[in-house]
Amino acid sequence: MVRLTDLTSYADAQKHYSKEALWELFDGDRAHFNIAHECIDRHAEADRVALRIAHADGHDEIISFEEVARRSSQIAHFLRGKGIGKGDRIAVMIEPSLPFYAAIFGAMKAGAVAVPLFTLFGPDGIRLRVNDCKPKLFFTNAEKADVAREAGAENVTVADSDLLASLDDLPVRFECDTAGNDLAVLQYTSGTTRLLPAAVEHSHRSIVTLMVAALYATGIRPGDRFFCPSSPAWGHGLWHGTLAPLAMGVSTGTFSGKFDPVRLLKALHDFRITNLTAAATHYRMMRNSGAAENYDYCFDKLSFTGEPIDSETAAYVERVFGTKVRSMYGTTEIGVIIANYPGADDLEVRDGAMGKPVPGVEVAVHRPDGTDCDPGETGELMVLKGGQWFPTKDLGRVDEDGYFYHGGRADDVIISAGWTIGAVEVEDAILSHPAVAECGVIGTPDPVRGQVVKAYIILKGEEEDGLKQSIQDHVRARLARHEYPRQIAFVSELPKTQAGKVNRKILRTQDQENLASAR
Repeated sequence: MVRLTDLTSYADAQKHYSKEALWELFDGDRAHFNIAHECIDRHAEADRVALRIAHADGHDEIISFEEVARRSSQIAHFLRGKGIGKGDRIAVMIEPSLPFYAAIFGAMKAGAVAVPLFTLFGPDGIRLRVNDCKPKLFFTNAEKADVAREAGAENVTVADSDLLASLDDLPVRFECDTAGNDLAVLQYTSGTTRLLPAAVEHSHRSIVTLMVAALYATGIRPGDRFFCPSSPAWGHGLWHGTLAPLAMGVSTGTFSGKFDPVRLLKALHDFRITNLTAAATHYRMMRNSGAAENYDYCFDKLSFTGEPIDSETAAYVERVFGTKVRSMYGTTEIGVIIANYPGADDLEVRDGAMGKPVPGVEVAVHRPDGTDCDPGETGELMVLKGGQWFPTKDLGRVDEDGYFYHGGRADDVIISAGWTIGAVEVEDAILSHPAVAECGVIGTPDPVRGQVVKAYIILKGEEEDGLKQSIQDHVRARLARHEYPRQIAFVSELPKTQAGKVNRKILRTQDQENLASAR
């Protein structure tokens, strides 16, 4: 029997894909299914590496499937002993470490709903989420325990090596009793359009659908040494970086602590990683660190998400890492729907293209009236779900060969003197200037043109005379003349979303506040 994990070509992906073929990758069925069993327990061998963690302080942590299975079972018994069971929310706000994975998988084994939270949340961010999901227990580290209590969290429990040691007398196995449709994870999105981003509910069977992204967007196959530096508090880091590889019995790696691109590069070298998926921002930071060429690598698959990657960084990554970096596109709500199929030699990777739809998914580009856009015409990306078109709130276009291109968020469009300008294209042009490290582009009010393009830029070095003009000329030479940034502000930092994207919503708010105070 042909298994989907045996196939690597784009043609075979289209030919052999079926929903039932996805279920064949797992032990469970729709009536009896548990993510922790599929990701951990069925692979539990003491000499089989599950996790490689690069800590910011310089030390590495290597954890076996057997240890995660044992510790997560003890956490599950610990939770049951506190009366926690099916459907109860368990917040987990810990950096990647053995206690984090024991807590996440232990909660799911117990039938509870794991709620991963970003460790950089302050009291307001914690309070919003605690009030929303009402967790029965709140796992965190010693540094955040008092903050969590002050934010209203109940049963705050410090999850560290001392807690795990205190559970040594509990059984090392736990019999999971969940169905595929039972809730497993409550994930807060990285969006910025609401004070509290929507919480997305994921059932245990969600991991079956996730295999589409694992197989075709990150190209995971048995034998890979996988790595994802994204925080498991958001969708890419948890689902694509953690659950997907572990479900296949593939070791995965991640970063713990304050992100450091030089530390990451060393870990990728030391761990001999073959398959890396990261945010576009991570690749830019590795490039800008100046340290990427100090190491040798053994990559055969690279992928990115979060936002489009600029052409200069893509070219640099291919030269230094030895293979093209391939994009994927999706959202926390709908999953990955477009990919460039890492490992598929029969699919051309086109500059700037997100790729083609993954098997079993239909994607289109629509005008505001709901009609299909012509090839090359920009509209809203739509995905067909349950017989209805679901809006992604992102702009894009498709070419005559079926490759899709990202055009930015629908609310990131700048209308200047009647021209429609995409922030992404302008950012890409600015990032290709040799003096620019990072940038964010928005529209700012103008009495004549309605809006003009304004760029907030982090420089690689010091500001020099004539640099603004140089950047403007550079963009004019690459794009249409009306698309260059008429206003430029050099800054030391840019607001980012939890997913590592430049937060244009905050940039717009700051710009409006600055304009109001200047009046």
